[in-house]
Order: sequence, then C-alpha cells, then structure tokens
Amino acid sequence: MGRLHPLAVHFPVSLLLFAALLELFTLRNFNHKLRPGIDLLVWAGVAGAVLAAGLGWILATVEDYGGSTLDVHQWTGIATAIIGLLLIYFLKKTDEGRNLQAVKAFRSVLFVSAIGVSVAGHFGASLTHGEDYLTSTFPWTEEEYAPEDLKVDLVAFEGEGDLSEQKQIELVGKVRAVFAHNCYKCHSDAKIKGELRLDEKEYVFTGGESGPVIVPGESGRSELVRRIKLPKDHKEAMPSKGKVLSADEIALISLWVDRGAPWPDAASEVSEFRVADLAPRRPNVPAPRDGLVQPIDIWVDEYFQDNSISWKEPVDDKTYLRRIYLDIIGLLPSPEEYAAFQKDTRPDKRAAWVETLLNRNDDYATHWMTFWNDALRNDYTGTGYITKGRFAITDWLYTSIRDNKPYDQFVKQLLNPTEESKGFIEGIRWRGDVNASQVTEMQAAQNVGQVILGLNLKCASCHDSFVSDWKLEEAYAFANIFADSTLEVSRCEKPIGKKASTKILWEELGEIDSTANRKEKLEQLATYLVQPANGRMYRTIVNRIWKQMMGRGLVEPADEMDNIPWSQDLLDWMATDFEDSGYDLKDLIFKIATSQAYQQPSVGIDDPLLLTDDSFVFEGVVRRRLTAEQFSDGVSQYIYPIFEKEALKYDPNELAVSEEASMPFARASLVANTDFLKALGRPNREVVSTSRDSQASLLQALELTNGETLNEALQEGAKQWKEKYEDGDIIIHETYRKLLGRDPHQSEFNVAMEVLGEDPPPEAIQDLFWAVLLLPEFQLIY
Repeated sequence: MGRLHPLAVHFPVSLLLFAALLELFTLRNFNHKLRPGIDLLVWAGVAGAVLAAGLGWILATVEDYGGSTLDVHQWTGIATAIIGLLLIYFLKKTDEGRNLQAVKAFRSVLFVSAIGVSVAGHFGASLTHGEDYLTSTFPWTEEEYAPEDLKVDLVAFEGEGDLSEQKQIELVGKVRAVFAHNCYKCHSDAKIKGELRLDEKEYVFTGGESGPVIVPGESGRSELVRRIKLPKDHKEAMPSKGKVLSADEIALISLWVDRGAPWPDAASEVSEFRVADLAPRRPNVPAPRDGLVQPIDIWVDEYFQDNSISWKEPVDDKTYLRRIYLDIIGLLPSPEEYAAFQKDTRPDKRAAWVETLLNRNDDYATHWMTFWNDALRNDYTGTGYITKGRFAITDWLYTSIRDNKPYDQFVKQLLNPTEESKGFIEGIRWRGDVNASQVTEMQAAQNVGQVILGLNLKCASCHDSFVSDWKLEEAYAFANIFADSTLEVSRCEKPIGKKASTKILWEELGEIDSTANRKEKLEQLATYLVQPANGRMYRTIVNRIWKQMMGRGLVEPADEMDNIPWSQDLLDWMATDFEDSGYDLKDLIFKIATSQAYQQPSVGIDDPLLLTDDSFVFEGVVRRRLTAEQFSDGVSQYIYPIFEKEALKYDPNELAVSEEASMPFARASLVANTDFLKALGRPNREVVSTSRDSQASLLQALELTNGETLNEALQEGAKQWKEKYEDGDIIIHETYRKLLGRDPHQSEFNVAMEVLGEDPPPEAIQDLFWAVLLLPEFQLIY
C-alpha cells in the first residue's frame, strides 16, 4: 500500500494547484460560474492529500529512506493534509459567499495549501531524483567535478610499506570527494537510503541495513566496491541514479579499501590539520662552521648533520656556468663564455658572474616571464571565449621583472590593479561563471590564494575542506572581497540560503569594510596582504624561487604551504631576510645561486613522486629537464630560430627593451603558445600553473622525432651551417661546442665523421643536430 504513495501524491499536487489558479478568476465574484468546479477540485485535492499523507507514512516505515530531506517532505505533506482539512472547514463556512470573513480565510488557506503541496512535492522529488534534479538541468550549470580533478597518481599509494599519516589523509580526501559528488544524494544526512551514510567516518564503517559495506584490506569482499563495479542497468548498481563512476574513481576506492581503508582522525577532525604560522619568524643564525659563512649553507649544514649527509665537492666550472645561465637568463653559454669563465682567476668569480647575469636585465626578464606567465595566467592568445574579458599584462609584467620591482609592490599592483596590471584580477572573468562553486569571484579568490599565499581553496569552495582546516564560509568570505555584490553561499552547487560575509582568510591582518565597493575592497586587501606581518606571503614566494632554482621546494607541494618544510629555520630565515632586502627578488636569486647548497652535484630522482613524499631528503639541486622555452631558445641560439616564421604577439622592441639587450631571435617566452611548446610542457594558461612536470612524455618524444617545427628549424639550420663551415670536421666540433659546451670525444667524432664525411650534405648535418639535441647532456640541467 505504501508504494501507492507516488500515485496518490499527484492528485493533491495537481488538483489543489489548479483550484488555486481558478480561484484567481473569482476574486470579484465568489459565486462565479467556476465555483462548482473549484469546490470539486478542493474536495478531491484535500482527499488526495490525506490519502497521500497516510500512504507516505506507511512507505516511510517500510522502505529504506531516511534523513533530513525525508523529514521535511514527510512533515510538509502531513501539514498540507491538515491545512486541507482546514480548507474544507472554511469552504463550508463561506455560506455561498455571504460570509466575507470565511471567504477571505478560505482563499488564504487555499493559496497556502497550493504552496505547501508544491514544497512537499519538491522535497519528494529530491528524495526520488536527487537534490539537484531541477538545478542540474539549467543551461548555465556545468559539472564542477570531473574524474580528472582527482589529480592523484595511484602509484604513490601502492606498495608494501605503510602509508604515512599525510598520505592517508590525502588518499581518504580524494575518496571523500568521490563520495560527496556521487553518493551523498542518497547516502548522507539529507537522505539515508538503505540506512547507509557515506558522509562521516562513523557511518561509513558501520554500514547499512545489510551490514558493513567495507571490509578493510579486501576490496573483493566489500559490498561497496562490488556495487560500484556493477553495470549501470543492474538493479543493485551504485550510484543508482546519474552517472556511473569512472574507471579511475573505481580504482581509487578499490585501492583505498585494499590499503586498509585508512581514515585518520585528522581527516575528519579538521581542527587537527596543521596550519602554518602566519607571522614572520626570525631564527638566530648559528655561528659559521667549516668554512660555511652564508646563512643558507649554515642552515643546510645543520640539516645535513641531522640526516647524516656529507657535503660533496662543488660542481666544476662548466656545469656551474651552464646551470646559472639557464636558471637566471634561460640561455646557453657561448663557447667564448665558457672559455672566459675557465680563465677567470678571481676567487669570487662565481658570485661575479651571477651578478653579471642578473644585470642582463632584458635577458633576465624574458626568461622569468615564463615563470610568472604560468602563475598569473598571462597569455598572448585573445581575450577569452565567453566574456572577452581576458586582459594581457605582458607590458606591465615585463617591465616589473626587468626593473626588479620590489615584490610587495608587485603584489600590491596585481591585487589593486592599474589599467596595465588588471589582467590577473579582472582577467578572471574571461572564463565566465562555470557553476555555483566556480563563479568568477571564487576563481579570483582561488587564484590569489594559490599564487600569493600558497593555499588551495578549491575544495573549500564547494564544501568544508576534507584536506585542510578551511571552511566553505571562509572561502566565500574571501571571495566576497572580489565581488560587486554580496555572494550567496552554495554547498556542492546548492544555495544554503545564507549570504557570505567579507573577510580576509586571516582576520588578524585587517578588517575589510563589507560596505565598500569592489575597488575599495581590493585596495584594502592589497594593503593588508603585503604588510610585513603576513609572513605567509613571503614564505610562499621564497619557497617558489627556491623550487625554481633547486628543482624541489622547501615545502611541497608549493601550493600547500601548511605542509611541513624540510627545514623550518631555513624557510623562516630566508623569508625575513627577503623582507630585510626590501623584497628584492634578484637578491634572493643571488643568494641561492651563490650558496654551496646550489653548487652541490645534481641529484637524479628515479620516481618524480618522491619529490613530494614525506620521506624526501635534500642533498642538492634536483636534476631536471629543460623547459619548452629553454629547449627552443637553445636551438634558436645556435642552429636556427625556431619561431622566425611565427607571428609574435609581443615583439621585443615593443616592450621598451633597453639598448644593451641582445635578442637576435624570438625568445620562446614571448611567443604565443604552439603545439611544439605544448608538447614540451608549456601549459595552456587557462588556469594557474605554479610548477611544470620535468618528466619526459610520449607526446614530447613524438614531437622531437616527428614534429614539423623542430624538423624545419634543423633543415634550415643545416643549410646555413653548410654554407658557413662546409667542412665536416669543423661542423662536428662547432655542434658540440655550441650545444654541449665541449669538444666531441674521439669516439663521438669518429662516429660523426663516418656519417657526415668531409663534405657533408645538409641532410647529414641535420641528423647530427638532432642526435646531439636528444642527448641527456643537452636536455638536462646537471
């Protein structure tokens, strides 16, 4: 009988709504010709409401529904039935329109009944079809969550060893994200189908009406895993409605169960998450020891002693020179520069050459444009496909880097922008509002949090974060700073009926005037964030520059600065020293590049996942691959300009490049993105990118072996070299000297001569170029 409830419930919904609609036509004449029909609809609708309420009560007691949504639906349905009986009472009292008080009461109750039955019906539909059954069909609604957003490499969690607590938190955080976006519709506080809830640890392991659904360590015996693997049309498949889980999501949950279904308390009790100190901290530098005088090296020496690591001999001159050239200006040293460095007998020659490179302002700016373009989403391709609201900041950015603008002023002009620097904040709008969790204001908050503060707000933009201490309402309060009007808070795409407040994430930095307009709020934000009290901001940039130079940050990932650094003292000292220097980025780079730590031999990492692992031990610069821009510029320097035929969005001459600048070819950092650059790792810059994967990829291999861009440059370069040098002996030596900074070994020369001969054709010269470019000695920074 209970299952007749869905049939019966349609009668009061349609009949009472239709009665209320017809009643509007009788407002001037109660005894309208429609009156008999309205009365009949009211009687039938009220009878249907009482019947539906009774059948619904039965259904709720025998079926597997529960939760707050059921409670609301149940009591609004009962209330509608009671109001319906009251409606009949007033209808009888109207005395065919002669009792005006009763007529008013009847009409009021009728309209309340129509509203009540609509509300009850809405929550009933939510039980049946999910809470977003209506909003999910809006044309502007896009799916906020996608399997690729997991951003988790399952290999990192496999193996025989126990997972660290941090890895357990990360793994269960990803699992909970899958639950939140796929399972909460039926198995959360709002709706508890089968007595199973998946929104809290206690309920997950308790299971449902049939018992536990998870057997830790045995996914093959876990009912939850069995259900999510069933085909969509199977009656026991989960989710029963909506999209089935992707293969990656199923693999993630299966792995989690096989690893014992870890769920540390810190993953549920957000108060237990580590929150790094906000205020700056100035540790006292220990006394110099063993000839180490630079504070960076003294702190590293303490770390080495604690980890039983010995200092190694610094790298040779050739390796060091190539390293600083690529890290500071992004170019390869010339054979003449290698020779001059070797002959330099000054005891401080390494520091002197670093200073010289830093003073090559335009080369320095052009190289570091790549770093900042990635982080600030500055691109050279159009205004945006939705709102045409993308604004390039290239001129402002180039000038700021070239002139070594103090970092506090750099950030201030990004957050409270001029017309030239508005692309970072205003340019957020070019993507438009993606969905409730990705309105442009929230995108701005996420980007500022990520780039400036080393903070990931993406999880907290949808719900209270599973992997940090940040709450949904705190994320919205921060996003409200970037809003023209007050934002409404939405949890997992659904408005919660609450307006956001307006606050900085750390209120001790200052109070934002919620009544101010957007420009005034941005001005306040910029002032508060750059103050010396915000040690968080300066630790973040110090960590980013360290990672750029060393291949691995003091804190990893660099966008999660609440994680524990491998040397807290070194990070804190560098941040306060950065402040003492007047927020001078060149000074920071100089100190890193001249440290003994930077001059240690490079360390090869077999598995890139080890770079973010808790067990990472610092021993020196991490060996890494040339970026797309460095590789391209290396080819353009000595073989042939790769982008000579490309249409540049920004010509160096249009960037107020100084007279001493040396840009005989188009630097790749100033070129609009191409398939070649994308294949070698340049991101599309539609989202913030604060690091690049240094690992080789199949796409890169295909591009370097079969791609037209490189092939054409090598072809043209081979023709020019043939005209210039003619002799195969000279071509071989010059290729090695320019690309690798050395003469070929005798065995290398012999092989090359066999292929080229004394009078090589351009095709053979091209093959030699290609073979040398693909050597690890060229592609890696040692």
